[in-house]
Amino acid sequence: MLHAVVMAGGSGTRFWPASRADRPKQLLALAADEPLLRVTVDRVLPLVPAERVWVVTTAATAEATRALLGDLPPDHVLAEPAGRDTAACVAYAAKVLLGRDPDAHCLVFPADHVIPDGDRFRSAMAAGAAVVERRGGLLTFGIAPTRPETGYGYLAVGDRLAVESGWPLHRLARFVEKPDLATARAYLAAGGYLWNSGMFAWRAAELLAEVRRQLPLLADGVEAIGAALGGPDERRVLDEVYPTLPRTSVDFGIMESAERCWTIPVDFGWSDVGSWPALVEVLAADSSGNVGRGRRLALDVKDSVLIGERVLVAAIGVRDLVVVATPDAVLVAAKGEAQRVKEVVDALRERGWDELL
Repeated sequence: MLHAVVMAGGSGTRFWPASRADRPKQLLALAADEPLLRVTVDRVLPLVPAERVWVVTTAATAEATRALLGDLPPDHVLAEPAGRDTAACVAYAAKVLLGRDPDAHCLVFPADHVIPDGDRFRSAMAAGAAVVERRGGLLTFGIAPTRPETGYGYLAVGDRLAVESGWPLHRLARFVEKPDLATARAYLAAGGYLWNSGMFAWRAAELLAEVRRQLPLLADGVEAIGAALGGPDERRVLDEVYPTLPRTSVDFGIMESAERCWTIPVDFGWSDVGSWPALVEVLAADSSGNVGRGRRLALDVKDSVLIGERVLVAAIGVRDLVVVATPDAVLVAAKGEAQRVKEVVDALRERGWDELL
């Protein structure tokens, strides 16, 4: 049967001060009136029923996640004792699924992407699921690039193999790390490259076989966790073993050297909303190019992001700024510098101001 696994373990430090340790990016209502995680689950529910949707999140956010997703079985929210990157996340989820369904097929995607066209999204996901059911292998969905982006990894597209329910299926030639601007421009001009979306389809058993082949230490840890699932020692073993798992991404640790990889280029609207300025991609701008949420007042303001969380943000005569105000903190940054918000979080931690984290 088809399952959906939502990766919701990110810390979202680039969205401070709205994002905190117990309320990371996926629990924020950044692009709609509902938090990103709720919107992500709602997007897949017409394709995969709630009883086969799983969310992997942090121990710190597990209860908030269960409260937000009350339509999911509570034990379908899997709490990682420590963040070990996405390879551990998907391997752990695959092991849990195999304990419930020996033939589990999985769609895997992050919790914090914005995809307005749900019908088109579900059409592509269904096509990908059909491919791995018939062909096996590991499949990733690639986004047709619209600009020379240096913040994303890329996929080099190989030979076209078939058309699945209207979607072209290609062999995946290789993963490409985030390029510099000149290289990104060359990719866009040449064609044949896609943005790496971080969305996948595979059989759980085949994913774990690749983990065993490429990451034996991770496989050993997941096997130990799997042996304890459903027993009295499950929590203890998870807490002891999970923090020792190798830290690597699914892209670098598994997909780059997997024996059989496919890709489906998708053309639905997509944004990973990676920073405050990225809200211009997903929110309607006013006549002066400003976007925002919450209570805000802009007088002679241009091309800025204004966020007021339970407080009013008023700005006068500025442009190209990000201003985010919460009841206990205010961020002001030039739009071009907003990627550096993580430096603020690091500085707060160094000063011991943990109440603001």
